[in-house]
Amino acid sequence: MLRTALRNVLAHKARLAMTVLAVCLGVAFVSGTLVFADSSAAAHRAAASKNFAGVAVTVTPKDSPDAPPGEDRRSVLDDALVRKLAGVSGVAAVRPAADGSATLSAADGTPLRSGRAWANLGAAHVPGPNGQDARYPLVEGRAPAGGEEIAVDGGTAAAGRFRLGDTITLATDGPVMAKRLVGIVATKDTRVTAGGTLALFDRATAQQLFASPGRYTGIDLTAAPGTGQAELAGRVATVLPAGRAEATTGAAQAAGQAAHVATLTRGHTKLPLVFAGVSLFIGSFLIVNTFTMLVTRRTREIALLRAIGASRRQVAGSVLAEAALLGLVSSAAGFLLGLGIAAVLPGLLGTAQDALPDGPLVIGPRPVVAALGVGVGVTVLAAWLPSRSAAKVAPVEAMRSAQQPPSAARARIRGAAGLVLLVLGAGLLVSLSGVKDASVQNLQDAMLACGVLVVALIVLAPLLAAPVIRLAGRLTGRFGAVGHLARENALRDPRRTAATASALMISTALVAGLAVVGHSTAQALDRQAAAGLGADYVIATRTPTQGIDPAAVQRVAAAPGVRTAAAVADVSLFVGGGVRQIAGVDPATVDAVMRLDFTDGSAEELGPGRIAVSATLAREQGIAAGDRLAAGIGRGRDLSPYTVVGVYRDNPVAGDALGDLGEVRGSGFLPGSVQRILVTTDDGAASDAVGKRLRTAVGDNPLLKVQDRAALVHEAAGSVGDLLTLMYGLLAIGVVISALGIVNTLAMSVSERTREIGVLRAVGMDRAGVRRMIRLEAVIVAAFGTLLGLAGGVFSAWAVGSLANGAMAQYAFVLPWGTLLLVCLLSLAVGAAAAVVPARRAAALSPLRAVAGG
Repeated sequence: MLRTALRNVLAHKARLAMTVLAVCLGVAFVSGTLVFADSSAAAHRAAASKNFAGVAVTVTPKDSPDAPPGEDRRSVLDDALVRKLAGVSGVAAVRPAADGSATLSAADGTPLRSGRAWANLGAAHVPGPNGQDARYPLVEGRAPAGGEEIAVDGGTAAAGRFRLGDTITLATDGPVMAKRLVGIVATKDTRVTAGGTLALFDRATAQQLFASPGRYTGIDLTAAPGTGQAELAGRVATVLPAGRAEATTGAAQAAGQAAHVATLTRGHTKLPLVFAGVSLFIGSFLIVNTFTMLVTRRTREIALLRAIGASRRQVAGSVLAEAALLGLVSSAAGFLLGLGIAAVLPGLLGTAQDALPDGPLVIGPRPVVAALGVGVGVTVLAAWLPSRSAAKVAPVEAMRSAQQPPSAARARIRGAAGLVLLVLGAGLLVSLSGVKDASVQNLQDAMLACGVLVVALIVLAPLLAAPVIRLAGRLTGRFGAVGHLARENALRDPRRTAATASALMISTALVAGLAVVGHSTAQALDRQAAAGLGADYVIATRTPTQGIDPAAVQRVAAAPGVRTAAAVADVSLFVGGGVRQIAGVDPATVDAVMRLDFTDGSAEELGPGRIAVSATLAREQGIAAGDRLAAGIGRGRDLSPYTVVGVYRDNPVAGDALGDLGEVRGSGFLPGSVQRILVTTDDGAASDAVGKRLRTAVGDNPLLKVQDRAALVHEAAGSVGDLLTLMYGLLAIGVVISALGIVNTLAMSVSERTREIGVLRAVGMDRAGVRRMIRLEAVIVAAFGTLLGLAGGVFSAWAVGSLANGAMAQYAFVLPWGTLLLVCLLSLAVGAAAAVVPARRAAALSPLRAVAGG
């Protein structure tokens, strides 16, 4: 039986090649992603180890409950402690550090390379006895020697096109600064090499910016020869202030940094794994269909094997062995293709903001086992049902010349099961359509319901094939007898047609659903960005922990073309056991920059102890204008009574509540600062000239964003762009695998209908007519899968739309007609293209030889 399985694989290698390609795609994505993940992690670890190569122990401050109130925890790391550590046995050198965050400005005022604090490093350049800083060695120029000088790493210099002598604009936490570039250094810090920046200052300036004069943020120690890191850490711990500082080995520091950066960049592996799952899921239908057709064609052969003594187990084992051999070939080919994917993924996924470290490919046991498990496992599982069908073939089948149609009882069971799943999936989706709550549980329920609906469509597809294809056949009927024959050929075996169309149905459903959600979300973001905003520009901090210098507000108000510049302070509002957001505004200017729709009261009475709340917050707390609300603002978590002076309709610009600017600003974590400036212009519209003046007014501070309405919409739509990328990727995978399935099905169908095609040729059908018949049959199958996929995808997107409406009040169900039409046309084109080779093969058949040898 094993020889029989091997012979069958070799006998049908051309037909099975399509199945190999489908499985190969999934295996390649899985193995390639795992190799990429292992290689990336190894590169991060290697880079971090190099960065901490000379560091045996690092001393850092530690929060202590015994510290005096208001004392900076970093104050324990001073020059006295540096001298004490230098005297510890086994310490070869001591390097104090003053590190923090420094964001450099690009030419357009935006952050250079990255806007994230963890990747924008600022530090002190600390030269050793030889005049060089071992951690940041100079490669050009000299070290910064005063408060007006700076050094950067080579990657930062290249990204900003900086040269020695240039003036660099940067900010640490507050007003913008200008420094002269005097040196370029090298660094192996993975935070910088992963797309960040590095700015180095002299020791005194770094202490002033990131710690305090005479204080440090950390102290690095180098071990003397023969002293281990753990041993030295133990000695150092004995001289540290108890509970005020801690010692960590360099190896632990390197491992922690590598893990931190790897965690921040691990999202790169999610998208390829999604593609892998989809390709394997869709490809499994191609496998099932291929083996079902092969078993059907070999009915006589299997019956003869049964007649000469083969048991059912041996017949099923033969089919599964054939599938396993096919899976081994697919796994090997997929693994090799996966290595290519792993090699190109860093270039595809890495950007200027998320550069990936260089390193060799790391091929561990995990991707090899995954490739074999996925390739062989999926193929064998998909062939299990056809193997059972093969085992049920009775010896008497060898005497039959016609294929027996499935029993009516089996069709009824299939229909009943499909209807149950359809009602269950659709019912759950409809029940969720009225729930405006995008909680994790509701999202999981929605995904489960969509999955059940797709399975229901797959189960019902053979029963739906006849009515849908007859409907589509009205169009092909215009091609005369050729179109009629194409329709009847598609209806000849509804199970085969449904299985062939299932791959295209799944990919179309995914794409249609994502397209609808993405388009509706983009429209909602557009409305949300403008809703409630009366200003033409918004100047805001990039992180909530930053603030805008009050002097910048005055400069913005004085800029030419500015009519109103209203400062807004955003802080936390503690109410009802939860945390909300309150915006501090000036009642005199709030109406000019916000579109507030009060249902009760007004903003005119805002003042100390008086707030206005959104309709949602008022409903949750059961309050109205004139009531008292116990709340805590900013640092003052202790609840105090506040008088509610008004209730306004939910407004994304205003947030959950409005308070007096002076009171809210004084209660923030950065007292006296504001987080937004809302600007209206004299012309009532944005322009490049006004935008440039505003950026100049805030000193081209890279910590601040100057955005008009269009920029706000574009920023908010960033996640939609990722969704569209996923959508087109899934569409490409579905199209490729669907095309392979149609080619496979038509090739086998042509082989089965050799005599029939010969008769058609003999009675007068020319080669062009045969080709047209096969192409129309492929288009009908593609249209069937596309229609089912569109119906399932659009319905699912409609049903789960209310969940998005719960997270985004402006969300509304909108159909992207252009995208859906493009998907339909592309699917039909795929069907026509997939039929090219089978159609040529059918047209090339000789009428006499086909009739005689069919």
